[in-house]
Amino acid sequence: MGEFKDKAKGIGNEIAGNAKQAAAEIAGNPRLDAEGKAQERKGEAQNLKGEVKGALGDKV
Repeated sequence: MGEFKDKAKGIGNEIAGNAKQAAAEIAGNPRLDAEGKAQERKGEAQNLKGEVKGALGDKV
């Protein structure tokens, strides 16, 4: 079950990160853009963690 939980968190962080980046572009806010990119990367890492757990049978 941890696989799906990690993937769901990852997708949520990717979506939030992309939204921050879009808002930053509209507002011209480089700090918000950097936060969005960092959050998107965090989401990608969580997705990868979920995939690894799935491949190893949630034994991680």
